[in-house]
Amino acid sequence: MVKPEIRLKGFKGEWSATQLSQIAKFSKGHGYSKSDLCEQGTPIILYGRLYTNYSTEIDCVDTYVKMKEGSVLSKGGEIIIPASGETPEDIACASVVNRDGIILGGDLNIFSIDEKKYNPAFTALSITYGKVHNELAKYAQGKTVVHLHNAEISKATIQYPQGIEEQVALADYFKSLDSMIQGVTKKIASLKQMKQACLVSMFPQAGETTPRVRFKGFKGEWENVSFKDITYLSGTKNRDNLPLESYSISNEKGFVPQNEQFEQGGTMANADKRLYYIVTPDSFAYNPARINVGSIGYDDLDKDVIVSSLYVVFKTDDNTNNYFLNHWFKTPMFRNMIELYQEGGVRLYFFYDKLCQCHFRRPCLAEQEKIASFFTSLDKQISLQEARLEKLKQIKAACLDKMFV
Repeated sequence: MVKPEIRLKGFKGEWSATQLSQIAKFSKGHGYSKSDLCEQGTPIILYGRLYTNYSTEIDCVDTYVKMKEGSVLSKGGEIIIPASGETPEDIACASVVNRDGIILGGDLNIFSIDEKKYNPAFTALSITYGKVHNELAKYAQGKTVVHLHNAEISKATIQYPQGIEEQVALADYFKSLDSMIQGVTKKIASLKQMKQACLVSMFPQAGETTPRVRFKGFKGEWENVSFKDITYLSGTKNRDNLPLESYSISNEKGFVPQNEQFEQGGTMANADKRLYYIVTPDSFAYNPARINVGSIGYDDLDKDVIVSSLYVVFKTDDNTNNYFLNHWFKTPMFRNMIELYQEGGVRLYFFYDKLCQCHFRRPCLAEQEKIASFFTSLDKQISLQEARLEKLKQIKAACLDKMFV
């Protein structure tokens, strides 16, 4: 007998080992293919969902078919495991179907247990994250496609607490964690969707001289300016080989240390740093070959850093708020300009001379600052939610590792 390293409060005692063949009744699903799918019909679980979109508990399904004779319908409480997949780890995962009336497709291993003694959600979690997962993975056979059948699953040994109360408590605990993770994930998606909408509505679009949405107190047309007139190249070679930190440009975060962006500093880690450009604070830098995917950043680090000599480094005039401009660089307008002016053969480039051919509209400094503050605040909200999501995922991973045997 054994027990987990971490226990929910109020539970004690050792867990006991049980072979699935002693407690489960096994069956198989009925075969359907992707060509059978339709927009309306009976909901169905196809085996591919289980290892491409895994969830411990399945309450609803968004795929449908017209029912065939011989179809296997869920009654609620069935535990399902894929019979085939790409890797043993993919298919050694279980889910519990909570709803009745869902078709259980072919290539599914199905088993049911006495729910008065064994909680299905706990059982699915234990199979996916407990030691039994590795046992099932060893039973999987095949190379390009691996297979796992009821005969092998029935031989697996699973550990259960002595009472069903702890099983239910554990299942509820992880369901609550999943609910919080889903909630934060939706919040992030909502904030990002809001940001994308604002990037369109709060900057003038092609042919417009003012934005569709504006802060109170501002009016009048925005000034049409050329990047040739408001920017200038500012990167200088690191000829004295100064021991400055090497940075790269991330599509999502802008300036990031190379050690964070690439393992062991990437291929440029051992490059001659005298060829790098020194970037002073309040500069922009971008990769001409990757700016089309958002590889441009603003340096507000309050220190000098160095970047690859492949980058373009520039600064702006005193009438441009750099945070405002940095947000404008994320708009569809700028992406369209890149597509229009970039040049090359196999790989397309957007060098500084092309940037200088571009124009954009900017308001007075006060309005620029207001818009920049709005988007900066929105980005902080997104970052806070992303940090919260990562923390929840870490908590879940640690608990899954320590709360099952």
